[in-house]
Amino acid sequence: MNVPPSLLPLVDDGIIEEVLRPLMSGKEAQVFLVRAGGQDRVAKVYKDAQQRSFKHRADYTEGRRTRNTRDQRAMLRRSKHGKAQDEAAWRSTEVDMIYRLRAAGVRVPAPYIFSDGVLVMEFITDEDGFAAPRLGDADLGPDVARQVFEELLQEVIRMLCAGVVHGDLSDFNVLLGARGPVVIDFPQALDAAGNRNARNILIRDVENLHNFMARWSRGYQRRPYAEEMWTLYERGELLPDTRLRGLYRPDERRADVGGLLREIG
Repeated sequence: MNVPPSLLPLVDDGIIEEVLRPLMSGKEAQVFLVRAGGQDRVAKVYKDAQQRSFKHRADYTEGRRTRNTRDQRAMLRRSKHGKAQDEAAWRSTEVDMIYRLRAAGVRVPAPYIFSDGVLVMEFITDEDGFAAPRLGDADLGPDVARQVFEELLQEVIRMLCAGVVHGDLSDFNVLLGARGPVVIDFPQALDAAGNRNARNILIRDVENLHNFMARWSRGYQRRPYAEEMWTLYERGELLPDTRLRGLYRPDERRADVGGLLREIG
C-alpha cells in the first residue's frame, strides 16, 4: 500500500520497514499494521486537534505539568507556541502512561518506539494470530463476559495503584488478546492524585464496564466497585491484588464549620 505521509519519516529512518495495511481509525488516531524491527507491529498516528472529537479535554489535562515553565505559561495563555506544546504533550501522554502502566503490571501493548509523533508498539493478536478484536465486537457468552469483566476490574485497580485513571475506558478500548483483555488508548489518561475530576471519571469508566456486563447477563446487578476502589485508594489501602466486595457506604459526616470557626476564634 502507499505509505501515509505521517509514516514517511519513520520509513526514511528505517524504523518502519513496511506499511502493511490500515487496522482501524478512531476519534483520536489512525492505526496501521507495519513491519518494524523484523516483527509485525502497529503504528498509531495521532490526528490533529482540529480533527479529533474528544470532548471536555480540560477535565483530563488538569494536573499535567511540563518541565519547562515557559512552555507551561504559553500553554495556559493558549499562544501559538503554547498550542503546539499542548498538542505535543497530549500525544506524549500515551507513551508515558504505557511505560508507567507496563512497569505496574497492567496489560497494555508493549511500546517499541515513539518518533515524529507516531507511536509504534506491540501488535495484539488473538489465539489464531489475527488482529485481536475489540471487546465490543467480540461474540461472548455470559460466563466468558463475567471472566473478562473481573479481569478488567483488576486492571483498573492496578492502574489506580499506579496513580492512573484511564479516562475513556469502554469495551471499545479493550482488545481481546490470546492471553486475555488488553487495555488500549491512553492519551486522555489522567493523574489520579492531581486531578479533581479523577474520582468521577473513574466511576464513569467502571460504569462502562457495568454496561458491557449488562449486555451479556440478564438481570445483572451493578455494585459500587468504583466507589469502593476510590475509597481504598484515598486511604492508601488499595493494592494491585485487592479483591473488591462491592461494598460502599457514603461518608455522611459533614464538617462542623461553625464549631471550627468558634475554635479558631
